[in-house]
Formats: sequence, structure tokens, C-alpha cells
Amino acid sequence: MSFKDKKYTVIRNIISKEICEFVSDYLRLKRNVARTLYSRKWFPNGPVEEWGVFGDGQVEKAWSIYSDVTTEILLDRCTSVMENELKLKLIPNYSYTRVYTKGAELTPHTDRKACEFSTTVNLGGELWPIYLFPDIKIELNPGDMLIYKGTEVAHWRKPFEGRECIQTFLHYNEYRKEGNPPYYDSRPHLGLPSYTKADKDN
Repeated sequence: MSFKDKKYTVIRNIISKEICEFVSDYLRLKRNVARTLYSRKWFPNGPVEEWGVFGDGQVEKAWSIYSDVTTEILLDRCTSVMENELKLKLIPNYSYTRVYTKGAELTPHTDRKACEFSTTVNLGGELWPIYLFPDIKIELNPGDMLIYKGTEVAHWRKPFEGRECIQTFLHYNEYRKEGNPPYYDSRPHLGLPSYTKADKDN
């Protein structure tokens, strides 16, 4: 069955072991820096988006970050892979990354309109399956990518029993001749935080 029929597909080894290891180490260090900055009150008004948050409202037992520059590069570079796989022209919107820890859980949900075509990429840590409606279990090794129709296919993860799992989500919209949504999740360009959005409600 094609992606059009299933609304999901898996691509194996799309990101090399070396890049996965480098990005995972970078994210671990950035998380640890954020923890120190926050615990020592160097940001007296609380977390700063560019350094991520511990518990984002959807998953509490994770450090999460919107549009980190490194994962935005992955978003951009994976655009051609996505286009070749889906046979569509795409607009890269934004990346979102989590370093999950023991007890993390992602409840069933669909995504907002900026996530029409989404991926989750395993970057490192222990394996943790993702489930797609109705009960399709997908296991990804580091470097593997699951592509799914994020706005239509409900997806979730059961409580994580391991120590750590690092995943980045890459989100795209189909390019249309008319009626395109704003590029880059309404930001001027990739890599910028969410407060730069022209459409703050998107």
C-alpha cells in the first residue's frame, strides 16, 4: 500500500550514525546547560524558549525545544527526502525536539495545521515505539524516520520504561499554487523562536 492509502511510511537509516550521535550529544549538553541556567536563576523570569523547557504541557517528563537551529538544519535537509517519498512539493515549517526520560507518556492526539506531513526521527537513546491509529506499532532505530499525516492520523506513545530517548519532529505542509499556509510556521525564516511568528495563533 502507498503512503496515500496508509497515511504513513518508514524510511530506514535516513540520518547517519555519526550525525545522530553528534546531534544527540549536542542536545544532551544543551539540556544540561538549560538545567544549570534555570536552577541558578540566571533567567529570573523563568525558562527562555531558546533553551527549552522541562515539561511542555503535553509531555511532562521530557526536555523540549522548539526550532533549535541544529534540528532546523535537519528539517531543511530532509525536505528533498520527504518530497521524493511523498511525490509532493513541500514547505518546511518547524522542528520540535524532546529528550524523554523514564515515565514520559504521549497521549493520543492529532497535530495542528502546520504539521500536515510530519516525521519523528530517532536520534538516540533507548528504543521507544510510537503507535498510530488504530493500533499500529512502529519501532525506530537511531537514524530511522517515520512519516505520517499528522493532522489526520492519531499517534501516541505508551509510558516510557527506559532511561532516555531522543526524538526530533520535522513538520511540513504541501506547497499549493493557491491558498498556501504561511511558510516556516509563520516565522521570517527557519531557526527563529515562536515569538517571531506573524500569526501568533498558529
